[in-house]
Amino acid sequence: MMIRVKICAGRIGRAAVCAVVLLAMAATAAATTLVRMSVAKISQTAQAIVRARCLESSARWDSGEIWTFTSFSVGEVWNGAAPARITVRLLGGRVANLTSTVSGIPRFSPGEDVVLFLERMPTSDFSIVSWQQGTFRIHRDLANGQESVEQDTASFATFDPATRRFETVGIRRMPLDAFRAQVDAALLDEIGRKR
Repeated sequence: MMIRVKICAGRIGRAAVCAVVLLAMAATAAATTLVRMSVAKISQTAQAIVRARCLESSARWDSGEIWTFTSFSVGEVWNGAAPARITVRLLGGRVANLTSTVSGIPRFSPGEDVVLFLERMPTSDFSIVSWQQGTFRIHRDLANGQESVEQDTASFATFDPATRRFETVGIRRMPLDAFRAQVDAALLDEIGRKR
């Protein structure tokens, strides 16, 4: 987005210019819109689907932007191919005193278990399909040891083109086995359609 502003003489003119520029920046800063994707669509779009554990995250400048690079140890590959250790690159992060925040971008903590729907980046690392929609946190019930998943979009509004509304929906506390069966069924359906 390019903004051209004619500078007026005097303090009031400069203040008005600053106000216009700040308003334009604020409008573009809150412009993240994720179109809702079903688990089937995310599964069929992903180049790899993995169960992984977060090892570490760090942010740095790359090509004029701040990026966060998160390393994961891959425990299971549900679909596609992925090495035993992967790096996920996502826009935003904190470098020194500068923070770049992008709505809809998931962040991870060391030791956290997740299921990720991945796409390869030209830089040989990965990104996550539709960011928070392709991120599922694994929770373990301490009483019985059963695992469940919760989609990050369970707390982030996505746009539903059918209803033309933003809604906060997502998978919440679905047993991991049932979720895996849903993903496998979506992948089998895609294979059947390609034949």
